[in-house]
Amino acid sequence: MIRHLATILGPDHRGALRRYLAWLLAYAMLEGIAMAFLVPVLRAVFDGDTDAALRRLAVLAVVVLATCIARYQQAMRGFNLAVTTLTTLHERLGDHLVTLPLGWFTSEKVGRLARSATTGTFTVTNVFAHLLTPVVSGIVTPVTVVAAMLVLDWRLGLVLVCCAPLLYVTHRWSASWIGRSEEQREAADALAGNRVVEFARAQKTLRAFGRDREGHAPLEDAVEGRTRAGGRMLAETMPRLLANGLAIQLCFAALVVTGVALVLNDATEPAALVALLALAARFVGPLSEAAGMSGMLRMAGNDLSRLAALFDVRPLPEHTGPVALDRPGEIVFEDVTFGYTEEAPVLRGVSLRVPPRTMTAVVGASGSGKTTLTRLIARFFDVDQGTVRVGGADVRETPTEELMAQLSLVQQDVYLFDDTLAGNIRVGRPDATEAEIHEAARIAGVPEIVHRLPQGWDTPVGEGGASLSGGERQRVSIARAVLKRAPIVLLDEATAALDPEIETYVQRALRTLMRTSTLVVIAHQLPTVVAADQIVVLDEGRVCERGTHEELLAADGRYARFWEQRRRSRGWRLVGDDAADGVGRGGAEVTR
Repeated sequence: MIRHLATILGPDHRGALRRYLAWLLAYAMLEGIAMAFLVPVLRAVFDGDTDAALRRLAVLAVVVLATCIARYQQAMRGFNLAVTTLTTLHERLGDHLVTLPLGWFTSEKVGRLARSATTGTFTVTNVFAHLLTPVVSGIVTPVTVVAAMLVLDWRLGLVLVCCAPLLYVTHRWSASWIGRSEEQREAADALAGNRVVEFARAQKTLRAFGRDREGHAPLEDAVEGRTRAGGRMLAETMPRLLANGLAIQLCFAALVVTGVALVLNDATEPAALVALLALAARFVGPLSEAAGMSGMLRMAGNDLSRLAALFDVRPLPEHTGPVALDRPGEIVFEDVTFGYTEEAPVLRGVSLRVPPRTMTAVVGASGSGKTTLTRLIARFFDVDQGTVRVGGADVRETPTEELMAQLSLVQQDVYLFDDTLAGNIRVGRPDATEAEIHEAARIAGVPEIVHRLPQGWDTPVGEGGASLSGGERQRVSIARAVLKRAPIVLLDEATAALDPEIETYVQRALRTLMRTSTLVVIAHQLPTVVAADQIVVLDEGRVCERGTHEELLAADGRYARFWEQRRRSRGWRLVGDDAADGVGRGGAEVTR
């Protein structure tokens, strides 16, 4: 737990953490020493030696004063660390997240991140403010008492030493069970949370098929699983907490029985036994409190472990030296092999070159590696073998800021911020003028959207662009790319499900982008494919064909079969090669 706390606080606050722990240990030891001084004070009182009792009482007062000072210091330092966590943790977490590879951000990990960033923050502050002090004092103070007991009466001290293994085993047994139960409950919570979000996002689909009134089986199963996990955790936790308390009381009972036996055999005086049992009672108190906290401690430890694991995720290596980008707009794959797991490579020995200011269409069956190809260009991941070059430099040797400055990404799942329409386009280039924003929007067909919005350009689009349709969000995303004027634009299935009117705007935006940028398009719309200067056909992670539309049709290979299937399924017919100039640089125009 201490290691996790150090990771979460960061190197700037580890010194403060060490000082807090030092004061905490000092407080716990001084508390045990103060308890031990009760024995000589009580012995003097029982013996009727007033002077000795007063002297010993004065020493006890000094120790108690030191204990109070240590208690105040550790409490204030603990609260300061809690405040530090509240004020810096989210900022540190954000700074770390921006260094992680983009491929790390899956929906599951983002969901866990959200929970850790909220409940984890509360857990860290609770550990410093309320949890760590009773747990540490509940262990260190009894150890100090046992050491004092061995000095004052080694026989009773030996009884406590013999009880230690029982207490340790009971604590480990209960804490491990509680920890496993909490992990199962947390996993059930995560699944239920994901299902709720899925249920909300899938309302259109569920209602379209009349499933809104019958419920959603995955959500109901997840909620039921969460309820079972919570009940199981409660059922498994309480008996083990009671076992902890029972073990402590058995140890105290063994101490009392031993003490009475010593008195009956004239091995010690009754007054001395009373003083020692008073000390032993103080041994039981902190230990019982620590035992009661063991379940909370283990659950807090799990929360801290999950939060610390976020900071332990290693970012991609960042090159800090100068890099020569002497071929702006060029993309080169050199014998690239990559897989999300070692057992199943997604790309195998891919080699290709995308010349500057050309459009390359990537086609292939689902799972052939099209999306992975674009992700490697943006360095979502590092390749397992080979090299990806952008602008003439290896992406692994290009600083992230410089690499992303060369790229614009238009993805199928467009995300718009909860801002105005103009503000979402301005994301492409924050320093752009109003005229530049309006021109980029015109190219992408956004003004047609503006005319229908109640506040025009200043209309909030809602979180994720909820007030806009999918095609409208796509146009805003393309306007961002036009506005950014990046040397390279990656369109990942950006035209997969657009109506003819929107497709017209997309084609116009592509023609504009082709004048200044290199385009890599994963497209399903046939006009986009035909307009490409180069078509790359992927099959099971390999480049099986490459060339222009006419060359690949003449080769009568996989692309020709793909073309025929698409033409038949969508009712397209080939009109003529010369008519394609209105779509792209060459190829055939396709009409219904």
